[in-house]
Formats: sequence, C-alpha cells, structure tokens
Amino acid sequence: MASSGSGYDLSSSTFSPDGRIFQVEYAHKAVENAGTALGLRCSDGVVLAVEKPLITKMLVKETTGRRVHTVDEYAGVAITGFVSDGRQIVNRAREEASNYDETYGTKIPPRTLANRLSAYVHYFTLHGALRPFGCSTLIAAYDPATKHHSLHMVEPSGVTYEYYGAAAGRGRQPARTEMEKLAINPKQVAASSGDGGEGTLITCAEAVKQLAKIIYALHDEAKDKPFELEMSWLCEGSGWKHVGVPKKVIKEATVWAKKEIEEAEGEESEEEDDEMEE
Repeated sequence: MASSGSGYDLSSSTFSPDGRIFQVEYAHKAVENAGTALGLRCSDGVVLAVEKPLITKMLVKETTGRRVHTVDEYAGVAITGFVSDGRQIVNRAREEASNYDETYGTKIPPRTLANRLSAYVHYFTLHGALRPFGCSTLIAAYDPATKHHSLHMVEPSGVTYEYYGAAAGRGRQPARTEMEKLAINPKQVAASSGDGGEGTLITCAEAVKQLAKIIYALHDEAKDKPFELEMSWLCEGSGWKHVGVPKKVIKEATVWAKKEIEEAEGEESEEEDDEMEE
C-alpha cells in the first residue's frame, strides 16, 4: 500500500509508513514532464534558459506563457512545470524583493530571496487544505553590496540550493551531465589548469551558446512539441541588471548549436560505418 501511495496521497500533510510524502513526489513529477530549464553561473554573470513548448501554431508566443521573469532590478527567475503555479511564485518573489527594499533600503541578497521563496513553497506542503506547487524555480541574482552573483534553485518540496549549474524539467539528468563538462566550477578549473582558474571559467557569451546546444540536443522533433527558446542574463555587460538575452544573440546561438549537433551526429555515423566495415 505504501509503495503505491494508496491511502497516503490524499494530503500533503500525511507521511507514508516509509517516510514519503506522495503529494510532493507528484509535484516533482509534474516538473519532470515539463520543458527543460537550465541555469549557469559564469565568471561574469548568470544565464538562464528555458524550453517553452508551443501548444498550437496559433499561439502568440512572444506574450503568452513566459517562463523567464524579472523580479527586481538585479534578480530574475526561470520557471518550469505548471506555469500558473510558477506565476504565483514569481509574484511572491517580487513582493519579497520590494518589501526588503522598503524595509532595509537595499536590494535583497540572492540567498535571502532564495530562502524566503523556499519557505513560501514549503508552507504549501504542511497543510492538508493546500497542495504543493508543481513548479521548480531557478533564481539568478546579484548583490550590489557584496558584488557577488549567484544561481539558486527552489524545488517543489521547498528545499533550495546554490549551484554553478542547475537543471530542471524533462531533460534534467542529461543536461546536468553536459553542464558538468563545462568550466563552471572554480575549484575544478583551478585543479585542472593550475593557474587559479578564474580566468578560464566560462563566460556568459559562451554559456548562451552551450545552453542552446544542450536544449536543442535534448529536443526530439519526432516526439516533442515545437518550442521557443527563452533566455535571460545578468552580467557585467548589462550592468548586472536582469534582462532578456537579445534576440539576435539567441538566433546566432541557435544556428551555432544546430551546426554543432549536426557535425557531432555526422561524426558518430561515420564511426559506425567504419566499425561495420571492419
């Protein structure tokens, strides 16, 4: 009974005998069935990218169902899962940022914003009259006081972590594998290069290309719906303000990504042909 959730999945306030909360697990499942959302912390900023499925050809994609939102001058979020649930989290993030500024006269620190959002999300897992949010949230923010930029992710269970690279949605696991190959972790880069590492970390300009490549590589045109690639960044070039990546830059990154994928597939097919000849 416990393994199937029968009798223990009627409320998010009920634990199963083996310590599971099935309503929270169902919320995670809703995120896993949604479009892929990625984030990379770079040497000069943070980049967010989301695969936004286009449910119909008649959709006005520029103004409908946006997955990337600005919550404050130096903070932005990317959502995946139930868009309506994500919209409530975005509104809460904006309220938290505004209230912090009014109370303390400074911009909300990234970690504080992440912790307050996670507490809000966690509250909805504590009461039987509520249900968990079926949405994961990636937070990119910059703290003018400490000159520090960071990437956080809030999960449906209410936990939050800080990342060098974060992924959520349908392609989470393969995307993580690909991001681990990039130069995003200062300690790993320093260990491999021996020159301190900071100068060899990936930049936002390169991260835009790499994230586009990952999302297009994971997209199966035969099975998945058409999608729009939404991207934003906060970096030195934008004055550390959260803004959308220019459409021209996204278009160039898309062309580069598709070319790289085609070349990689061509090399694989050649290798297979050689093996068959042998």
